[in-house]
Amino acid sequence: MDGLPLFYFHPVTFYQGVAFPFALLFNFLCAMDSFSITARYIFLLVGGCLLAWTAMAHYSVLVFTPAVCAVALFQSMSPEKVHRWTLSFQMTWQTFCHLGLHYTEYYLQEPPCMRFCITLSSLMLLTQRITWLSLDICEGKVVVKEAWRGPCVLSFCSYLLFFPALLGGPLCSFKRFQARVSRPESLWRPLYLGPTTRRGLLFLGLQLLKTLVSGMLRASTSLASCRRFGCVYVMWTTAVLFKLSYYSHWMLDEALLWVAGFGLDSRAPLHSEGDVSDADIWTLETTHRLSLFTRTWNQSTTKWLRRLVFERAKTWPLLQTFSFSAWWHGLHPGQIFGFLCWALMVEADYLIHGRAKELIRSRPGRLLYRITSWAYTQLIIAYILLAVELRSLSALQLLGASYNSLFPLGYCMFLALLARNKKQAGTSPTSFTQ
Repeated sequence: MDGLPLFYFHPVTFYQGVAFPFALLFNFLCAMDSFSITARYIFLLVGGCLLAWTAMAHYSVLVFTPAVCAVALFQSMSPEKVHRWTLSFQMTWQTFCHLGLHYTEYYLQEPPCMRFCITLSSLMLLTQRITWLSLDICEGKVVVKEAWRGPCVLSFCSYLLFFPALLGGPLCSFKRFQARVSRPESLWRPLYLGPTTRRGLLFLGLQLLKTLVSGMLRASTSLASCRRFGCVYVMWTTAVLFKLSYYSHWMLDEALLWVAGFGLDSRAPLHSEGDVSDADIWTLETTHRLSLFTRTWNQSTTKWLRRLVFERAKTWPLLQTFSFSAWWHGLHPGQIFGFLCWALMVEADYLIHGRAKELIRSRPGRLLYRITSWAYTQLIIAYILLAVELRSLSALQLLGASYNSLFPLGYCMFLALLARNKKQAGTSPTSFTQ
């Protein structure tokens, strides 16, 4: 949901709701003997094209074009070169699209078209699927058949544009997508009522909480008019609103995947291939470790970044990962600052908690430390969220000039002090992959 306003009933929510009846229909048809595997691929592909045109109008061409080009690269390039070429083309295409948003917002100083923002969000998700599949091909996990008219091309196109994951949802690997579509009719269930109902109820509850927090925020001062430590309250309530928006959208996206038959099953053998739920709300709201929050936030994207950047980086893997994330999000001023600050805070988190574990031995001391570090972690996350979501340079200046900057500065001071005594900077980032 990156780059879209989060303070009202989101347009993407409406389009995801429109997709639910078609997901139900797909699940019902898959249980019939006459609905072949080829027909399943075509249904998902056509549904994705129709949903893209409905939500994005003529901007949908910006999504169709890289999807077609990616399939062409899969079919024409050798496995050793396919990932480098697809990553270069996709990120170049996405960057030019993001530059269009920069031109509208910063040069013309006009509000961007909502359909264009939806297109950018869908394009970012498409980048995940394309690069994940190209890595699978490069590593020999997926074999490409040379026949252009064979089932391989249809399955690739269907995977890149299938409608349950077009506008949102956790990253689904191609192998799991292929395995689910190819399931025999006898293994299809009419509806996964339990998981779908739970996520639907959580979505409604989160929307209600979002409305209440939005009312609280309207009653308070803004970041431009707040004074001293009053800005901390404004920052915290605004960050809670952003988090509730993300949580509710993640729940709706996962519910749609469950209805269509692509729900995440922890017992599945393919679960270790990057197929995880995005929303572990309990961990996100209760952890006192910034590094654990980072690994848990938007988990499928975290696993994608780990595989795409972190594990392949030879030097400064943590910095490279967060820098690439800023590029993927669009390189707005607030995003560049926010993600680089996030990388620094994670590095400090490893050192601070490692040192605290050595010094604090008593149970009351550890309890007090856990409560204090939880509050501090939530405030730092709120600071980073505001920088990333507000994006503009003017908003970043307001945030940086407020008392809120004291929280990341405190972590930086601890990082500078502890880095002198312990040479852990080169080894601590490995925790990002755990």
